[in-house]
Amino acid sequence: MTSSPDPRTYDLDALRERVVDDRRGEVDDSIPQLAEADPALCAIALALPDGDVRSTAQAREAFSVQSAVKPFLFALALLDTDGAALERVGIEPTGESFDAITLESGTGRPPNPMVNAGALLTASLVDGDDPEARSARIARGLAAFAGRDLDVDDDVAHAEHLLGDRNHALAHLMRAEGTLDATADDAVAVYARACATLVDAETLAVMGATLAFGGVNPRTGQRVVPEGVARDVVSVMATCGVYDGSGRWMRAVGIPAKSSVSGAIVLSAPGRLGAAVVSPPLDAQGTSVRGRLVSEALSDDLALHAFAS
Repeated sequence: MTSSPDPRTYDLDALRERVVDDRRGEVDDSIPQLAEADPALCAIALALPDGDVRSTAQAREAFSVQSAVKPFLFALALLDTDGAALERVGIEPTGESFDAITLESGTGRPPNPMVNAGALLTASLVDGDDPEARSARIARGLAAFAGRDLDVDDDVAHAEHLLGDRNHALAHLMRAEGTLDATADDAVAVYARACATLVDAETLAVMGATLAFGGVNPRTGQRVVPEGVARDVVSVMATCGVYDGSGRWMRAVGIPAKSSVSGAIVLSAPGRLGAAVVSPPLDAQGTSVRGRLVSEALSDDLALHAFAS
């Protein structure tokens, strides 16, 4: 494939063909709906500064956003608390899995907003007097990042809530430490509903682009969050977005990103573009196998690595 530094002429279809036959990885089976995902699904999308979205086949196939929602929950929590969320959640990488039953020593805070404990907390910090109001606020916020209204898969939300034993354990632990104000059940319910939001690769790329362009949605022109909020979120994506594989990710890919057990990866290359890849088979760190290959190729071919000269 001929490389091009211009994302407008870059051959996304050829890139997809390079990786689509890679059969490595396993589909997540933590809930039945994820276990039923098509392992052959492979889609790529780029969202550019003028709002143009370029994509491959399958880029409009819907899936639940799962953990790729975490940067946007963090952004909404920062916005709704006027930055005070930074006092409630850490921003340091853990070197542990996304659902590790652990909090910061001495503070009882979640280590960062990209692990499950942190996302449970940030989802509880958005505006709203009860779980329904907080879920409605999150839905409006995610729609602003996406530039369109988004549906929620109620079956996925129910399964996440019912089967999320480790999330319930984390919520109860934070309650015991005095970190979480909402009840454990309410916190899990709000987070489960956020994870069950339906997106596609094109939509997720626009969401990533909104962070990459300082909080302004390139399709709608709407300022969704202040520039400082977008900067803080993208910074934490860079250090914590791929869990215990974040260091290896930044060395090899060098683009702030957030992975997801649905096989989605959202990428935010500051000032350049937003991107999304979805392919359900995951590696040992819970990152899409094909998604990682695509991200490395985009980084190399479009010169997106944050630390390249």
